[in-house]
This record gives sequence, structure tokens and C-alpha cells, in this order.
Amino acid sequence: MTQTLTATYHDLMKATNAYDDLISKGYPREKLHFDKEASQIKVIVPDESKPEAEEILGRHQPDDMWARPYEAQ
Repeated sequence: MTQTLTATYHDLMKATNAYDDLISKGYPREKLHFDKEASQIKVIVPDESKPEAEEILGRHQPDDMWARPYEAQ
């Protein structure tokens, strides 16, 4: 199953660093969404990649992080 992993940050710089970290680890930009106004990053990942994405986002101290099943638009 595919998940949408969402992390919200209080600090825009932490969100930016998390986004850049995901890019540098090879996550495709089309699977990432960065809402700068909300300081929120969403990552679309298969279940097997979720722990790695959570670890990367967690390095940057999110205020909140959650996952839900991905729903194609």
C-alpha cells in the first residue's frame, strides 16, 4: 500500500532542510509536496520506504507527523 506521510514544522528552515534532505536521498520531486505557508511536507511512499522517510523527517524535529493511505486525485 502507498502512504502519504505528512510532517509539520514550526520553523520554515527546518521544513526546508527536511525537504532538501529527502531530495538528496533520492526521493523524486513528484512524490513530494512542500507547503511553505504551512511549513508542511508531504511524501508519497510505499509501505517499505515509510520508515526511512519518517527517520529523515524526524531528524529535523517536526512538531507533528502522521501517515494515512494515499488517495490518488
